[in-house]
Amino acid sequence: MTTLTGTALYDETAARVSRAVLTGYSTSFGLGTRLLGRRARRGIEAVYALVRIADEIVDTHGGADAGAMLDEFEEQTARALKSGFSTNLVVHAFAATARRTGIGAAELDPFFASMRMDLTVVVHDRNSYERYVYGSAEVVGLMCLAVFLDSARRSGKPARRSDARLRAGAQALGAAFQKINFLRDLGADYGELGRSYFPGVTPATLDQHAVDVILAEIAADALVARAALPGLPRRARWAVASTLGLYDRLTGELAATAPADLLTRRVHVSAPAKLAVLARSVGRECAAEARGLVGAA
Repeated sequence: MTTLTGTALYDETAARVSRAVLTGYSTSFGLGTRLLGRRARRGIEAVYALVRIADEIVDTHGGADAGAMLDEFEEQTARALKSGFSTNLVVHAFAATARRTGIGAAELDPFFASMRMDLTVVVHDRNSYERYVYGSAEVVGLMCLAVFLDSARRSGKPARRSDARLRAGAQALGAAFQKINFLRDLGADYGELGRSYFPGVTPATLDQHAVDVILAEIAADALVARAALPGLPRRARWAVASTLGLYDRLTGELAATAPADLLTRRVHVSAPAKLAVLARSVGRECAAEARGLVGAA
């Protein structure tokens, strides 16, 4: 076994820190990443960790100095993208991924803008909601897409190129996940943070019609995300299909939960059910490969 030293040891330590962040905060997302190869898994862990820390600054901390802390976190990220190094291990791991995959200001600027909105905007209209979802979720989907396409690189060949359908699918995937979490957390977001993300929806106005409208919006996003699956590298396709399957199960649980109950408990899927969904999703993708409906590369 080779003992790492110097830069390699620092890079490895940063990667492990990012993995610890993902493991600590997300079971569903974490399960999906297990289907990825090492290169892609590390990239997704790095993206997740950076996004999570920014979210923790504005949500969990959320103090009077949260804006200054978010500014500093964004500046650390920008510096690391230029230099390739950061004393913040999460930022360091992200910068390595971003520099390799081409993630940059096009994704990070709207992301941090949305995080900053959480410090000032508590009730969203349609325009601010769409801007928030784009910056907080759709660009994260684009970051993940960049990681997936880079992971397909073989023998010095260039990474796969993105196209309009893949980008639309990545954005829709991020949007669907974000909206599901908004619905799961509606009671806590309003009660603890005073926030109302869905335009015109508050605990006082939440009824079955409002829930159905939100679920229909999520279903439309998921449909666009599924349409892009054939263009993804094989293991990324497995991971995304499995994660979509998990969130399908969640939307089913949300649809079966009375609106009043959505305000008092967070709907979740049990660990055994999650594993069953992953197995079925991978099985369907393998069957599609066997029938020649998608490529195996």
